[in-house]
Amino acid sequence: MEEAFTSVFKALGHPIRRQILDLLKESPKTTGELNECFPNVTRYAIMKHLNVLEEGNLVLVRREGKYKINFLNAVPLQEVYNRWVGKYMKPTASALLNLKSTVEQNGGTQTMTTNNNGFNIEQEIFMAAPREAVFKALTDKVQEWWEFRLAPEGKKSQFTFEPVPGGHFLEKWGENEGAIWGKVYYVNAPEEIRLFGHLGMQGAVNSAYTYRLIEKDGGTLLQLSHTASGILQENWEEDHTKGWEYLLGTLLKNYVERK
Repeated sequence: MEEAFTSVFKALGHPIRRQILDLLKESPKTTGELNECFPNVTRYAIMKHLNVLEEGNLVLVRREGKYKINFLNAVPLQEVYNRWVGKYMKPTASALLNLKSTVEQNGGTQTMTTNNNGFNIEQEIFMAAPREAVFKALTDKVQEWWEFRLAPEGKKSQFTFEPVPGGHFLEKWGENEGAIWGKVYYVNAPEEIRLFGHLGMQGAVNSAYTYRLIEKDGGTLLQLSHTASGILQENWEEDHTKGWEYLLGTLLKNYVERK
């Protein structure tokens, strides 16, 4: 773990690399697109900076056709925050995915925007736990760590997750009351599971997310991919990015590593 932190601090040590992270926070970009943002820097230098960011796990590379797309992975930054910043601050309540609360706090009004491109969130988290244990925590034991709720205030809810094709990731707070967070359409346990699900988003939205689990260095590398398109609120991409960082990089990681 200390070695991983060293790689993160090294990656953050150059102003161009910090600028690259700021650009990727706005949207994923190819290496060529990033290079165009730095007219006085060679493509070779940008590639070297991206390699350092990749080594720090701050940038994830995904191939789309002949292009390599660079995505921001902010989970290591969350881990640094948890280690050296968060524990010195007073804990605050999180409601990053509970968009219902956000709407209520703003009087039921939100700025809406049609985003034909939608968003694509890619994150990776290393966990010092066996792959089977992480898969079980993601599914059978989700009630133990999944913090966000769609249940109305004052109502206690329970989660169930059926890791089979057609199964539901379900929150219930009454005999006939509840919400479906996701519906399973692909399972290859314990390597991969894919779901359709709104994850708190309302309205005309298409949303799907995938967990991939890779055995690595005596533990498990969890890869998350979450895509959404349709009529999206302006804050949803940022809310879900931070929400996943907290859910997977803090809550799930702490849960499986304590076992």
